[in-house]
Amino acid sequence: MVYRIYVEKKPGLDNEAKTLLSDARTLLGIDGLKNVRLFNRYDAENIEKSLFDYAVKTVFSEPQLDTVSDEPDVDGAYVFAVEYLPGQFDQRADSAAQCIQIISQGDRPDVRSAKLYALYGDLSDDDIKAIKKYVINPVEAREASLELPGTLQTAFEIPTSVKTLDGFIKLDRAGLEDFVRSYGLAMDADDIEFCQKYFIIENRDPTITEIRMIDTYWSDHCRHTTFLTHIDSVKFEDALLQKAYRDYLDVRAELGRTKPVCLMDVATIGARYLKAKGKLPKLDESEEINACTVKINVTVDGVEEPWLLLFKNETHNHPTEIEPFGGAATCIGGAIRDPLSGRSYVYAAMRVTGAADPTVPVSETIEGKLPQRKIVTTAAAGYSSYGNQIGLATGIVDEIYHPGYAAKRMEIGAVIAAAPAENVRRERPAPGDVVILLGGATGRDGIGGATGSSKSHTAHSVEECGAEVQ
Repeated sequence: MVYRIYVEKKPGLDNEAKTLLSDARTLLGIDGLKNVRLFNRYDAENIEKSLFDYAVKTVFSEPQLDTVSDEPDVDGAYVFAVEYLPGQFDQRADSAAQCIQIISQGDRPDVRSAKLYALYGDLSDDDIKAIKKYVINPVEAREASLELPGTLQTAFEIPTSVKTLDGFIKLDRAGLEDFVRSYGLAMDADDIEFCQKYFIIENRDPTITEIRMIDTYWSDHCRHTTFLTHIDSVKFEDALLQKAYRDYLDVRAELGRTKPVCLMDVATIGARYLKAKGKLPKLDESEEINACTVKINVTVDGVEEPWLLLFKNETHNHPTEIEPFGGAATCIGGAIRDPLSGRSYVYAAMRVTGAADPTVPVSETIEGKLPQRKIVTTAAAGYSSYGNQIGLATGIVDEIYHPGYAAKRMEIGAVIAAAPAENVRRERPAPGDVVILLGGATGRDGIGGATGSSKSHTAHSVEECGAEVQ
């Protein structure tokens, strides 16, 4: 049986509802909207009624702050609900289910959450449509049914075999281009043709999993494809930049660099040059490339000890552009992950972002994009949500505003970490070693979700893209 409860903040504490009321009146120009009430709706299944009733006051609500009802009184209001897309991670529901399991010490119940909006006032159909568009990001959420479901279980078919792409090795150039389009790959025609040559030598067609994996690992997210693009010619309008480029070419010649010129080489040649000149004696080098690692000495209780200091930054421009909360959250999360995998403790962070003018009216938003105000505020909430949960102090938060960021947002998270050198043991993997794969279930984007940042985007991307955050 599915049990349902509605939770609303008490008057004076309903900040989220009041914020939406203000935004709708000032940003959307909906003067007819007089009041907004917002409810968190919880559905729970596979739980005893007595345990559910206990959880209402201990998990789903805070009696000092919330009012609870089985069916809210919303007479005279236009009501609609919003829920996450199937397969999209619902942290509120997941946290509630975990808390209930801790209380019961039994099986974890199924929990689903949604937000119920009650709009009061003289509203036209266009007004309601504008409010829904403002609160529902189609990349991650959808309008939910107001009916109580018979079950929270989602039926899906588990494939018993992996599809083989029959005829792949026989496709001509035009066929390969159609193949890339039909499967929504980030690879271009040259990439897929290169893959085809390999499978021709293998004398077999690939599986869909193989193509998806190659597409993922050849994308910008994993391989920095754009930064590795060969640069054949450069024209300058600025003399200073032209001189800097000549200096770069001189350093390449001095180092004997013969690989093609690319942005990655431009970015890394400074460190290569300093190393060649013996200027980086404290650089820690190994087969692991988790984060920039420097050898330092740290005084601990009056005793000097050898430590490793690690730096890492991550950009999540594309994910934050289309799904601000998750994109910004996993930006700092991705930065944390790398020095953490180097066995260090991440203790401080920095956030640098770029946006267009967030005060521009929502009506002037570029077609196919989220409003700048929505991106700015929701991304800030996502970043702080992740940082607060993991307990990371962010010492610098700086947002740059420039019209150029209307084309693409900038979202940078950077962290610093440290560990005693003796705690970092590095060994080479060998046959017979046990490999443990630990992590959450794949989200609704599935294999290839990280390729979104490598694709060309159109006015329809917000509707068509998955929540490609990692």
